[in-house]
Amino acid sequence: GKEVVIANAIIAILTIGGQQLFSFFTFNCPCHVGQNLIYGLAFLGVPALILLVVGVALNNQTWRLVTGKRSPLQKEMAPNKLLHCKLICFVLCSITGRALVAPVTWLAVTLINGSYYVCAMSEYVSEYYYEAGVNISASEHRRMLAAFPCSQLVPPELTRARDEVILLLRYQSQVAGWLLIAVVVITVFLSYCLASCFSPLSFLHFRYWSSYVHNEQELFDEATDQHSRLYAMQHVRKFFGFVPGSENVKEIRIPSLKEWQAISGLAFLKQVDEEHYDYSLLHDWALKEPADGRYLRTDEDT
Repeated sequence: GKEVVIANAIIAILTIGGQQLFSFFTFNCPCHVGQNLIYGLAFLGVPALILLVVGVALNNQTWRLVTGKRSPLQKEMAPNKLLHCKLICFVLCSITGRALVAPVTWLAVTLINGSYYVCAMSEYVSEYYYEAGVNISASEHRRMLAAFPCSQLVPPELTRARDEVILLLRYQSQVAGWLLIAVVVITVFLSYCLASCFSPLSFLHFRYWSSYVHNEQELFDEATDQHSRLYAMQHVRKFFGFVPGSENVKEIRIPSLKEWQAISGLAFLKQVDEEHYDYSLLHDWALKEPADGRYLRTDEDT
């Protein structure tokens, strides 16, 4: 839907901006044999991996898949393992697709920029691609190439060789970046085409279903907020003797020290029977303890 496209676009734009700031303030190639490759690949891969994990973790479908259980209605019917496997695969593909937006954007932008790739691959360029003009050993050759990303470390007589190597590596990096973008775009397009071809719903029916799911989720969230507020209000009223926001409060309840201690501390979700839970210490207290105690009348005039 439009919301997904807009969300993906925002994620991509934020990733591009973050990559530019990250590259400007933190990236500084060591220009040393054996360290360039590790440093460059770390800046290429580690942020992409972190963005992938964050994208998976922030997707609600991930936690629905992890915590989801079959309902009693599904248990009464004959299990369809094939359909269940298809559903799990579909959800996993959806989660992975959404989570890959940021890391793929990071990789594409960094490859098009070329700085990380130049740092990582500079010492592995063959002599065939440039004219060094000096006879040196293999180890000295690698040491010289490793220093190419840092212009201040390159002797004047090797400036032309350095420029040729940098241009070659930037060319390779940018080609790889555009190829990655092309592969992703084609893959996304073909995925949408295949999903539409195998969908049992017509175009308009699918739009209606998408609209229904979106509206159902919005209404459910609103009802969840209101229901939990009303439910919590009953427990708060039992503890303090009045409802927050009420007018003409005639009396308030003075909780005892024991009651304050009962609702203080770390609260965990507590299962009281097969169907119900206590959501907090105040909830547990309100269900178990009587609402007696000391009450104090209020004077509204003062």
